[in-house]
Amino acid sequence: MLNTRTTSASSARRDAALWTVLAAATGYGFRDAGAASLTLDLVLPLAVLAVAVPWSRRRPGAAVALVNGLCVLGLTDASTPGNAHVLSLAALSCLLGARVAAARRPLLVLAGCAAADLVTCAVLRAQPVWWFYALTVLPAALLLPWLAGRHWRGRRQLVREGWRLARGLEERQHLVAERARLTERAEIAADMHDSLGHALSLVALRAGALELSPDLTDRDRADLADLRGTIADAVEQVRETVAVLQDPPGRDTSAGLPVNDTVEDLLSRAAASGVPVRWERRGASPPLSCLVERGMYRVVQEALTNATKHAPDCSISVRIIHEPDRTRVSVVNAVPSAGGPAHAGAGPAIGVGRGLIGLQERVTVLGGSLRTGSGSGGFHVTAVLPHRATTAARIGTPAPGPVTAPGRPAGIPGPASPSGTARRPDPGMAPDPGMAPDPGTAPDPGMAPDPIRAMDPIRAMDPDTAPGEVLPESAERLASVRSDARRRSALAFVAPVVAAVFFVPSAVYLAWQLTTSVLPPSRFDELTTGRPRAELAPLLPARAYPYPSDHARSAPRPPGARCEFYRSGRDLLDEVDLYRLCWSGDTLLRKDTVPAGRP
Repeated sequence: MLNTRTTSASSARRDAALWTVLAAATGYGFRDAGAASLTLDLVLPLAVLAVAVPWSRRRPGAAVALVNGLCVLGLTDASTPGNAHVLSLAALSCLLGARVAAARRPLLVLAGCAAADLVTCAVLRAQPVWWFYALTVLPAALLLPWLAGRHWRGRRQLVREGWRLARGLEERQHLVAERARLTERAEIAADMHDSLGHALSLVALRAGALELSPDLTDRDRADLADLRGTIADAVEQVRETVAVLQDPPGRDTSAGLPVNDTVEDLLSRAAASGVPVRWERRGASPPLSCLVERGMYRVVQEALTNATKHAPDCSISVRIIHEPDRTRVSVVNAVPSAGGPAHAGAGPAIGVGRGLIGLQERVTVLGGSLRTGSGSGGFHVTAVLPHRATTAARIGTPAPGPVTAPGRPAGIPGPASPSGTARRPDPGMAPDPGMAPDPGTAPDPGMAPDPIRAMDPIRAMDPDTAPGEVLPESAERLASVRSDARRRSALAFVAPVVAAVFFVPSAVYLAWQLTTSVLPPSRFDELTTGRPRAELAPLLPARAYPYPSDHARSAPRPPGARCEFYRSGRDLLDEVDLYRLCWSGDTLLRKDTVPAGRP
């Protein structure tokens, strides 16, 4: 409420200042006019301005029409069409352009005002100088200030949009920081799921093995049973925590893997914990990239975790076969018997949990393939990995081939491999601000827009923008404002040229009237009173001067005489003396000189 009152008071002060300036111009014009009507030439204009200036905020078109009415009153004056109200008309026309965004209605107002001026001249059968005034001065006072006001408005709007875009970029930076924080939470969740869940499963299995030891008492077995139940509850609590912390499906779950741990270390720990696992490695071990090594570790770890959870009493077979250009990892766990634990099943179906879904995406990004499902001998998890991660894995694009992750349409990749490798964003995720394409790789047509480019409107509007790339809304808005500003600037330069098209013919006609009504002083001296017009016609110019001043018209004349005025020189930019010839019928009755200045 206080802000509204302050704005209203500030607007009232500005309106009062504008009215004061326009009233001063009106008062000066009234004083310079000489014998003018106090009511029509001073009181009425001041009252009209007192209404028009406040209206210029709510109804700027009506304000311009009111002040144009004062100019129309000037056209009805027999002495001169010009008055000080042209300044008020120009000021309110400028405010019309600055306060109204659209152009159609203001142009209709300006065209209506110009039409009213011309109709007034036609109805009054005004002399050419009045027509010249209505065709040049009044349209210029209407159109050019309006264009200046629109240009001013466009510049202000451009500045506002620039600051608004800057605020939007700042907000996006905060969102990027918030996204990094959420990514860290997802990495913690992945660490809990992959490492802590695996360790708890092994602890529970070892507690179950100790429970079967013949050296324990019944009390010890009861304590171990409680311990195993507590560990099972802890595993469920970990899964619930992961569900809260982890991002929507499609996030990277590669964090939290032991950096220096190997597949042999993982299998040795599992065997030491009582897991019935046996493994073998065939072929010469090739030098594997870090991404492939961690991917292979992840495959074995997830398969062991699922096997100890769903079939704890069944044997597990792990086989790693190194071929010339790829490595095949196969993990098979036997199907539990019908009398086994109630929770045991034939194996987890792909897509039931987060582990195998993330594993499928990881292998796909590395350029390999993963197959899971029941078969001869039990539940199979088989991964084929290249010895070197493909270029697609390094830049985050999908590897070639119709590999489809569970629960995901074909052709849409999952998260990238570990070690902070950039990845192509999931369709349901916001873009990763750190993602940058490989300079030597052509952009994927289906790839989402670069978020750094989207955050920078200058880059977004670059002509080198990839075809089909969608500009952000802020960049489109800024481009639209810039386009409007350029159009207004071009119009501001074109409008004077268009105005000159109307001005030049009128100016040429006026100059022709002034130069063809000149009576040289030598010929004026040859004129003799009492002689008929026919004898003096060779000395007279083609036409009389049609625009004598008021004091020249009001000079005393002989009774019943008809007087004509002629200019004494051809100077178009300065006022010259006038010659007056008074005729009685066709006889020259009197000749005299009217000085250029007012007596």
